[in-house]
Amino acid sequence: MGAPPDLAKRYLARLETSQTSNEYKQFKQDVTPELTQYERLAQSLGNILAFKLSPKDELKVSQALKEAHINVTPPQALGLALTGFLGTFLLTTLISTGIFFITSAIPVLFASLGIIAGIFLYYYLSSYPARLAHEWKLAASAEMVPAILYTVIYMKHTSNFERAITFTANNLSGPLAKELQKVIYDVEVGKYSTLKQSLDTYLDSWRIDAPEFIEAFHLIESSLYEPAEARRIQILEKSLQVMLDGVYEKMLKYSREVRAPLTNVYMLGIILPTLGLAMLPLASTLLGGVIQWYHVFLGFNLLIPFVVVYLVNQALLKRPGGYGETTILEQNPAYPQYASNKPWITYSPILFLGLCATLLPFIMQLTFVQQTFGLQAEYTFQELNIPFFENQKLFDFKNVNGAQVGPFSPIATLLGLCFPAALGLYLYFVYRTKTKELIKARDQTKQLEQEFTTSLFQLGNRLGDNVPAEIAFAKVAEVTQNQQTHEFFALVNSNIQQAGMSLEQALFDKRRGAITYFPSNLIASSMRILVESVKKGLQVAAQSLMSISEYIKNVEKINQRLHDLLAEVVSDMRSNMTFLAPLLSGIVVGLSVMITAILNKLEAFKDALPSGQESGFSSILNITDLFKVSEMIPPYFIQLAIGIYILQVIFILTNALVTVDAGKDQLKEKYERAQNIRTGLALYIGTTLLATLTLTILALTVISDL
Repeated sequence: MGAPPDLAKRYLARLETSQTSNEYKQFKQDVTPELTQYERLAQSLGNILAFKLSPKDELKVSQALKEAHINVTPPQALGLALTGFLGTFLLTTLISTGIFFITSAIPVLFASLGIIAGIFLYYYLSSYPARLAHEWKLAASAEMVPAILYTVIYMKHTSNFERAITFTANNLSGPLAKELQKVIYDVEVGKYSTLKQSLDTYLDSWRIDAPEFIEAFHLIESSLYEPAEARRIQILEKSLQVMLDGVYEKMLKYSREVRAPLTNVYMLGIILPTLGLAMLPLASTLLGGVIQWYHVFLGFNLLIPFVVVYLVNQALLKRPGGYGETTILEQNPAYPQYASNKPWITYSPILFLGLCATLLPFIMQLTFVQQTFGLQAEYTFQELNIPFFENQKLFDFKNVNGAQVGPFSPIATLLGLCFPAALGLYLYFVYRTKTKELIKARDQTKQLEQEFTTSLFQLGNRLGDNVPAEIAFAKVAEVTQNQQTHEFFALVNSNIQQAGMSLEQALFDKRRGAITYFPSNLIASSMRILVESVKKGLQVAAQSLMSISEYIKNVEKINQRLHDLLAEVVSDMRSNMTFLAPLLSGIVVGLSVMITAILNKLEAFKDALPSGQESGFSSILNITDLFKVSEMIPPYFIQLAIGIYILQVIFILTNALVTVDAGKDQLKEKYERAQNIRTGLALYIGTTLLATLTLTILALTVISDL
């Protein structure tokens, strides 16, 4: 008897509207949880302006969206970028019109900045899929060498390609693991009839970026058809060597190509703007005060950083994959501290105190403050009982047409250092607190993995002597005293001897398993291979462990060679970021303060001369007619702009440095950011203090002797 017509229609309609299973939706959410916000915006705002792309552009955008695992169509991606641009343009137009009707002045600067912001937003949103695709590929390609390594090791003792791929997918932990799980999933749901077809389709997406990855897998596949065991092992070993050689050659080429773009970033984004600021006080007064302090902030802290970010991104997009850090942060017990937002609140008083100290010159000008605390708006050194430069003002504000301009004094400039210093300390403590435990755990894990290579060889020797695996762990624990690996082998032995666990339970039990206390992908994978190979005999297990030990040594050698290739580039970037840029910027601030102090002193000297005596000093005092202090940009604001820009440079170049050296690694980015902020900002503040005090005292002393 058939189902009722209405019930049949209801289920048919549900089947027609259901395009993906719940399992796949869960899988996709696990793969790309961080992309849902962009997807939501593109699927809503992107449909407001729907334009059809040219076939060439649509193919390019579609490929980027597919590689980034974004559920957005190319017209939606373009529509979001156009909506962002037009929305910014319309908002700028409305605000500019309102300002015009209120003040009868056309806000040219605001309108120009609004248009520039709209153009930048369009560029950012239109290129966002490509950047996400590149980041995904960097993260996935960092696991390529381990993927080939695990597959080869498994295939050496069990010539089963499907089980080897499943083993590799289960033991990797990053994006490539999700990709291989998707390969297996496509076979299970019937999209492909064999795993080889599904894998070959996936490998085709790496044809341009990682051909060595494809070649390595094809060699592994070809080993299945070799009747001779020796020949099969030789092909498997060749596949890993092909992968390692391909990565090395690409990084060798990249280390040569990236040098010139990063040099351009440093020259165009740091050296030239900083040197230009040295003459900004004189240039501003020559132009009659057209250039104001907020122009400096907009140009130096907004426009130039955008240019630097663009240049850096262009350089980083050329970075090849196949190499990088593969540790997954969420697996570490210290991850909650890393993910917590509590440090941002805990250290906020530092930022507040620094801001108050920086704004002190302006706070002192408030009538409420003066009346409440019985203070003056201005003090001289003489009034503060400072026994030198008695006529020097503390803040030195000037009254121009009823408005106060300044502060121009060196003391005010030094007070302005408090905000960059507080901001730098705030960021340093926040990032240090969030990363110190994870970095310590990562360093310990790397040290453990280095020692584990030798310990694996010893364990393999014991198994090769036909010693049962349960007893072999006890013997290795005895000979690894005073090493980090001793604790691992001792814990496994304790679980077996005292808790009565099996070998697999002693290693992988969720409560007492040794892997729980030593979170390392390398150790976990090696032990899983041991558990699998022991089932086939002790000799097979011994051969597997010795092979792992030898392969790990070879991979480590390649990693060291890659670090050596990039060492010069990384060293240059770190030197520019933490030494040359802060040093040059501090000297520039000191020069700006000195120039202002000299002109200020000459102007005061001219005003103090009795009428008729100016002619004797006309050659000197005429300078004050050409360069008016009241029309200059105060060094106070120049220092603030430079101090904030130093932090921006450290952020930008630290991200670039880490990406060049280790791929996409958020933990290392934050940790290196804290270290570079501490070093670079300390040098900038020290140089600024020394240059400002030395040059100002020297200039005022010379002028006083005239």
